[in-house]
Parts: sequence; structure tokens; C-alpha cells
Amino acid sequence: MGHLRRAGALAAVIGLVLAGTASAPAAAVPDLRYHNPVSAGFADTFADPVIVRGEDGFWYAYGTTDPLREGEGVFHRVPTARSADLVDWTYVGDAFGADQRPAYAAPGAGFWAPDVRRVGDRWVMYVTVTDTTVSPDGGDFAVGAATAPTPTGPWTFADEPVVAPRPGGGGWLWTIDPSQFTDVDGRHYLYHGSYYGGISVTELSPDGLRAVGTPTMVAIDNKFEGSHVVRHDGWYYLFASTANCCAGPATGYSVQVGRSRSPRGPFVDRDGIALTASRAGGTPVLTQNGNRWIGTGHNGFLTDLSGQDWIVYHAIDRADPYLDEPFGVNERPMLLDRLDWIDGWPTVNAGAGPSEGARPAPVTTGRVDERFDAGLAGWRRGAGDWRVADGRLTGSGALTSRTTVGGDVRAEADLRLPAAGTAGLTLGGRVSVRVDAAAGRLVAADGGRTVSAPLPAGFDAAAGHHLAVEVRGRDLVAELSPARLGDQLAVVSLRLARPVAGRVTLTATGGSAGFDNVSVARLHRPVRHAAAEPRAGRLLPAFSDEFTGGLDPAWRWVRPDPAATVSGGALRWPVQGADLTGTGNTAGVLLRDAPGGDYVVETKVTLELGEETVRNYQQAGLVAYVDDDRFARLSQVAIWNTRQVEYGYELPFAGRPVYGGTIVGTPAATTWLRLAHRVDPVSGEHEFRAGSSRDGRNWTWGGVWTFPADTTPRIGLVAHGGADPAVTAHFDYLRFHR
Repeated sequence: MGHLRRAGALAAVIGLVLAGTASAPAAAVPDLRYHNPVSAGFADTFADPVIVRGEDGFWYAYGTTDPLREGEGVFHRVPTARSADLVDWTYVGDAFGADQRPAYAAPGAGFWAPDVRRVGDRWVMYVTVTDTTVSPDGGDFAVGAATAPTPTGPWTFADEPVVAPRPGGGGWLWTIDPSQFTDVDGRHYLYHGSYYGGISVTELSPDGLRAVGTPTMVAIDNKFEGSHVVRHDGWYYLFASTANCCAGPATGYSVQVGRSRSPRGPFVDRDGIALTASRAGGTPVLTQNGNRWIGTGHNGFLTDLSGQDWIVYHAIDRADPYLDEPFGVNERPMLLDRLDWIDGWPTVNAGAGPSEGARPAPVTTGRVDERFDAGLAGWRRGAGDWRVADGRLTGSGALTSRTTVGGDVRAEADLRLPAAGTAGLTLGGRVSVRVDAAAGRLVAADGGRTVSAPLPAGFDAAAGHHLAVEVRGRDLVAELSPARLGDQLAVVSLRLARPVAGRVTLTATGGSAGFDNVSVARLHRPVRHAAAEPRAGRLLPAFSDEFTGGLDPAWRWVRPDPAATVSGGALRWPVQGADLTGTGNTAGVLLRDAPGGDYVVETKVTLELGEETVRNYQQAGLVAYVDDDRFARLSQVAIWNTRQVEYGYELPFAGRPVYGGTIVGTPAATTWLRLAHRVDPVSGEHEFRAGSSRDGRNWTWGGVWTFPADTTPRIGLVAHGGADPAVTAHFDYLRFHR
């Protein structure tokens, strides 16, 4: 067990408190299934998770500083877990000891939102340092970095922060939530930031430890945090979380995305709206769907051995939102779900959202699955010299697997070229993909047909890299990356003369190369069609109002507002200096009964809020209302300098009202809003999914809020949040559809 010996030697010096003896990655289980949360076996909460695969073949997960279990009370300093299959995880200790901190960190500083990457031939952990010595008042966040030879450490902090605390207009900008990305030209970038200050990207020094140059804002303040960038099909996708991470049972955290042709942006959503605009864009990737999970956000990314992409994130069980007492630490376990690419945009489970029941597990073993822990029994030597030592294969010439593979496949290998001129994989004795270090290119060939792409300037062939080759029919795509995390160094595509079948061969010429974690697995079958979205059916005139003949008698007021009038085919309602959240409950609500069963209710509202200026928190829109402490409010709203469509939610919890929200689409001056109502056939709960549109035709659908089965929500309109400056909401109609 060479890898285990290697890992054991490291464990003696890394300071991790091992929770159990490591075992070899499991054998293939064709019908393996899993349930969320995948962290349940070792933690009740594991927020802001990221996952990497180590050279030992295991997967490693890292989380933010929190206790792991209810009642524990010990804050783990970047807790770390290990898995052979991405399903069963074991806690293996904390990355940092109780007294371990960089010199610039204040005593008691916490470490949030780690991001672990391979930079050169070592691992780098970027992490939020919550307090530094810059200010005695605290809140002076910084991004720090620690380096290690393996994903399990030992971690050593760099002497200086990667991004130092940044002063803002009132205190310190939120320099948090780092995420590193390496581009095809070899340049390293760091994305960081949050609501106060927005998300910025800065270039890093070649060693990845210092910010250089001028940062660029890529996502507006007061909407986004928790960024993560992936390169896919030539586009750069900026994933970012939005709304509040930690409002207990009213948490509406979700993930949105924009894409760009450059790692510096501009990133725009599916409708072409920039993430930096005041009416901020953002295409939904992941949002709550009415099941157990709410607050689904702060994601990482990984690809399994079949080529299927996955999103790792945290969420909150709405029935158990706090780790211990109410209003303390939010309990945010780690979840894993399939990430599909449909029409060029990522979406979780084809748009169905977080999973709760049994699901097909990631593919973590293949028909060829070689970690070189047991010699070369499964291989046939060709020319050259090959040897295995400490769980790694080194040699030159050709080494062919005895296992025949065919059909659509994905082949992978961890690769080092300390001395070889070229090294790579050959499939079926005919199709080859190789790293040509001497020429500085990634090359794919099928007979006389050859394509290539340049490797980055200064490419270190001796450092560890990951080579992946996918063949689907006659189409081959190969990529070289630092550590299979969606940041490619080179990509090539080749149309093959015919499909490939046979055996995989490892090749090295011009010197010795190193191979590890060689696998060949059946290529995943991509999902091409999105899950169905709500649609408005036939109009229900008896429940609807076009505002053409005064206010329909079916309307009922909670706190009447005589300023609201009906004329010219619209309800005109000056925005009130009042609200519904908390215990104030001073705003008026205009309500009517809803039809039984499932329905879609829609309104068209014009609210001239302008852009950029601060008009907190003027808003107008729809509401599903039980009482002043239990409602879901869908409105276009001014939140500081932004204009957003917020789907807010309040409910009573532990003796007081709790309010949170999620974000749905981008408003215009005139915005169409929908709530799609569904009765859960098992629980009887009322589920309301929110949608918004800028033109009344193309809809963006977001999250779901629920009401207990024994309630009878009514539907209404609201216009409140601030009367200065004066602005009037114009509602064109309220329509119910079956």
C-alpha cells in the first residue's frame, strides 16, 4: 500500500488529528447511491466547502471555522475530511493548530471560506483571516495563504497577506471568500470580496502568494459574495452566492452565474446583463426548491472520473437551522449535486435544485483504476523501463493496460515530466494525447491528423499536472490542468477518423516521466433538457382584477391606505414609509382570496427607482400572506445602490419573527412578477415558487418558500419600504391562472 505509507509519513508531521486509519479507495460499485448531506457522517455543519483530489487518490474537503457537531463548542480551524468515493467522509483533523496563525492575524482570528489549489508543485490554501493587527476595532478582513506539500499539510502560513485589509467609506471592505483560478496563459488570479465592496479579481505573482497589478471589480457590491470561477467551452463562468447566508429558517442564499471571454470580465448573465450593473444580472444555478434544504450556496466545483461535473455547497435544513440554541451558529452541512450544462449555462440537477432523496453517486472508480499500490500486475510492458516506488509509476517507453475499453470513455492521469520530452496517453494503439514539454504544446493525434495548443510560458513540466481525455463517438477533447478544478492550462479538440476501442497505453519519450491515478471510465451522458418550469394556463377571471372599474369588492385591506387609488386601468399606490418585517408591521397589505389547488398569480408593476442611488428599501410587488409574521414577499426593490427582485420571507421561530430572502432575476422599471403555488401531495404544505420577467415573455424562476398545511395564504400587493423620495407604484393587473 504505497500511497498509505506515503500519507502516513506525512501525517506524522502535519499536525492533523487522524480520526481513523486510511484505506484504499473503494472498488467500483456500479449502482452506488448517496443522500445529502454528504457530511453527515462526520459533521453537523461544514460551511463554505471545497473539494480537491490528492495524488494519493483520495478526495479532500475543507470547511470554514465552526464547531463540527451540536453541543461540541470547539471551533475547528479549517476542518478537513477525506473520502475515497465522495460519499462517505471521515474527519481527519484541522488544517491549523489552536495557536497557529500568521503574524498579521489578531489573537482569536478565525479562518473562513478556504480555497485549496495546486500552484506549481505545492498546494496553496487561500483563506479569509477575520481579524488582523491593522485595526484594534476588528472587522479588518484579509485574505491569507498557507502552503503545503500535500492536501493534508503540513500547512505553513505566508508571512504577508495575499490581499491586505482595504479601507472603505465606513470601516473596512469585506475582503473575504477567496477563490483562485489559473488561466490558459499560466497567470494566476484571485477572486475575493462580498457585499460591502463587491467582488474583485486581482492577478497574483507566479508563486500565487502576492496580489500584483490593479484589481478589477467583476460583481457589484450589495448583491454577491462567495465567488468561484470555472473555464468551460472557452467561457469563464463566475459563480457567486447572493442574499443572506445565515438567517436560520428564513435563509435564502442561492448561487447565480455570469460568463465572460476573459477572467477579468465583464461577466454577463443569460440575458446579457452585467453582474456589475446597478440592476444587477445573474442567471440562477442553484436555489431552494421546497424540499428540506434552504440557503443553498457558497459553492465549489469538481469533476468525477466519468467527466460529470458536480457542485459542492452548503445548505440549511429548514427543520434544524441552528447548530445549538436558536439564533447562534447556523447549521450548514455539506451537500453535493450534479451540475449540468444546458444551452451553455450551468444548472444543478437540470434546474431541479438541491436533492434530498437517494441519487446516483459520482463515479470515482473506472474499468481501469490504477493507483500503483500493487505493482504492475495489470499492465504489459512494451519498450523502455518502468518501475513503481512509493505508489508512483516512473519510466519511459510504453506501458499498456491489460484491460480493453471501448465506447465513449474518459481517460485520466496525473503526470510529471521531470526529464521526458513528451509523455501522455494512447487509446486503442492509435489515438494519442501527449504533453510535449520540449515544444511547449499539448498535442492530440489520430494517424496523420494532429492538433495542438500551446502550454503556458514558463510551464514547469516537472510539477504535477492532470491530463484528461474524453472521447464521445468520433469527437475527442483533451485538457491539461493543475488539479482538475476547471482551470485549464491547455485544451485541444480533434475529430477522429473513427471511434476508438482497445487498451490505454502510457507513453514517455526522451526521458523518464511519472504517472499516477490512471483511470478509464465510461463517459458520462450529459443532460440536454432543463426541468420543466411553471407555466400560466387558462385565466381565472373570477379571482383576477384588471383595475378597469375601480377596486374589485373582493379585495380586503390590512391597514388601509387611502392614498392607493384605481384609475386609468391601474392601481396607483404611493410607496409607504412603512414595512412588514420584524415587529413593526406598519405597512398596508391589499389582499384577496386565492383559488384552491395549484395556480400561478401574476402582476405587472412599474416602479421608477432609478439606478445607483441609495433608496433603501423602497419596493412594490406580490405577497403570499397568512399574517404579519408569516408571509412571502416578491418585489422589485432598491437595496443600497442596487435594484433587485427580492423574494423575502418571514415566519415565527423560537418566539420571534425571523426574516430572510432570496433573489430572483433582474428588475426593469416595469417588471412582471409571478408566484406559482403548489400543494405538496405528501405534506400538504403550500409551496410558492417565484419568477420575474423584464418583458412579460421570458421568465427567470427562482426559489421556493413554504407555508404549513394548516394555513390559508391569501394573495396580495404591497408598496412600502420608504416614502422619501416619493415614488408611486403602478400595478396594471392581478391575474390568476390555473
